[in-house]
Amino acid sequence: MAKTKNPDARPVITRRRFLGQASCAAVGTTALFNTALNMRMFNALAAPGEDYRALVCLFLGGGIDSFNVLVPSGPTEYQEYADVRRDLALPQTALLPIAPATPDGRAYGLHPGLAELQTLFGQSRLAFVANVGTLVQPTTLQQYRNGSAALPLGLFSHSDQAMHWQSSVPDQRSAVGWAGRMADLLQAVNCNTNIGMNISLAGNNIWQSGRVTTHYTITEDGSTGLWDYGETTPGAIVRTEAVDGLLGLQYQHLFEKTFAARMRGAIDAHIEFSNAIAALPPLQTPFSDTSLSRRFRMIALTIAARQALCMKRQTFFIEVGGWDHHDEVVLNQETMLPVVSRALSEFHSALVELDVVDQVTTFTASDFGRTLSSNGRGSDHAWGGNHIVMGGAVAGGDIHGSFPDLYLGNSLDTGRGRLIPTTSVDAYFAELALWFGVPAADLPLVLPNISRFWTPGSATTPLGFLGGGDMPARPGRPGRKGSRSGDKRSSERDRS
Repeated sequence: MAKTKNPDARPVITRRRFLGQASCAAVGTTALFNTALNMRMFNALAAPGEDYRALVCLFLGGGIDSFNVLVPSGPTEYQEYADVRRDLALPQTALLPIAPATPDGRAYGLHPGLAELQTLFGQSRLAFVANVGTLVQPTTLQQYRNGSAALPLGLFSHSDQAMHWQSSVPDQRSAVGWAGRMADLLQAVNCNTNIGMNISLAGNNIWQSGRVTTHYTITEDGSTGLWDYGETTPGAIVRTEAVDGLLGLQYQHLFEKTFAARMRGAIDAHIEFSNAIAALPPLQTPFSDTSLSRRFRMIALTIAARQALCMKRQTFFIEVGGWDHHDEVVLNQETMLPVVSRALSEFHSALVELDVVDQVTTFTASDFGRTLSSNGRGSDHAWGGNHIVMGGAVAGGDIHGSFPDLYLGNSLDTGRGRLIPTTSVDAYFAELALWFGVPAADLPLVLPNISRFWTPGSATTPLGFLGGGDMPARPGRPGRKGSRSGDKRSSERDRS
């Protein structure tokens, strides 16, 4: 039975909680612009009518075994899959069939727990990007073996690879993420100075941390403010006046002055955010009673309040951990994947209800893929893996990038089915950033490693599953001028 929350329950306020709330309910700061860059951004984002776009990152912490999410189902390829996966292989008859728009000679199916994603794929609202991973440069198996190619720092390490996915800087450790760099560039297009462009439902994260901007943290229940502040009971009135009095003093010490300013901003941001959410009509789309669905519901509500909050660009971050399945992969995914499938489908339905489905793109990320071979109980840390992109602007119903062969010893196998990625995270993220509105010429400021995988200013986008933000639209979908990656797709066996 689901645990019922008591809406009247109030947390005990402690000094640590007070300071934590003041810092976690982060106040967005305006990026530093030079005039030329500022004008370029506004020109790139200028459009008739409402110009709003949002990116939603679902980070699957621990390294998801994504070759049991998207599975080759034809006779030959399935047998190769079953031979290498052995006890981890899903039954062929249980796979949910999909028909990619760009054939590559294979048949494919989804994990049986992904019925909602199968439907979205069939409606061309969802696509897969195959064999994505961190790369410093394009790398072949021979280069990997002889050490002639630079490799990501801490390859196969949870902490390092999660950092590289979120920072898109694969050869060094960085606490600045690529969504944070986007906010540094684009924050000024939003007219809200209290609430940042980047909103996290998973606390502090690298992806949304910029050099001069920070993310605003909320929960599945909304913004978190100071307990009792602004309430109408006699005690609350006294406490509110005391806090306002303290924050209104003119402090000389830099630390005290900074703390008071941030606390004042956090309180004001909480009031503004909460009032905007409270003023919304109820969502008609039902959401499941899971933490993931509730978080997606709060993102939908925040998007619904975009005009009240004066937002033109937003990113959202959700992290769901528990995917480090060194044992019981099949059993754990049987429980966990349906939760993800339902939550994504519900979120999509809510975006349709809000009439913003073409303006919001959701994508998955993870530490890394996992070994094709079994360790006897589960799978271990690997490299390339498959990921999901969802939204009305997505070239859905297709598999983008190059789906690899899954037999041991293929031209990408570094051992035990640890596959060298055929699509870099840089190219994956560049597609998203261009659609979001980052001008191609400024893409290296957001993704420092991109020039090794794509030339900014090219006539096509890196992978073709989205159109760039400054590219002309075509009827029915926002601009998608990039080539369909399926045109370039071939099996690893054909290339070797």
